[in-house]
Amino acid sequence: MNIFLKVILTILVFLAISSGVTKILLMPQDVEFFGNYGFTNSMLIAYGVAQLIGGILLIIQKTRIYGAVIVAITFLISAVVLILAGNILFTIITIVAIIMLGMIIGPCLRKDKHLPA
Repeated sequence: MNIFLKVILTILVFLAISSGVTKILLMPQDVEFFGNYGFTNSMLIAYGVAQLIGGILLIIQKTRIYGAVIVAITFLISAVVLILAGNILFTIITIVAIIMLGMIIGPCLRKDKHLPA
């Protein structure tokens, strides 16, 4: 794997884990923002746990594709909520992260090319 993909993987792991932790800890800005769109505290914690697990799975080569899919789904949910909120800048950033996840998933699907641990 080239340096570019390693950097992308590192960024995605950081984004997924940090996003998950803020939701699990029920940070006030997350509670308020997602609460406006029907998320209860329990839902927000479960959502954060999914992001955290996805981020951890991204680190491990054998589970990387599962982690990438989980994180992509959670980021897609975030993108929808951001669109509903009219937050175009963060929507674009989230979509870029989803595209980067696709760059990780692609090589994982090819049997001859795996991202190194």
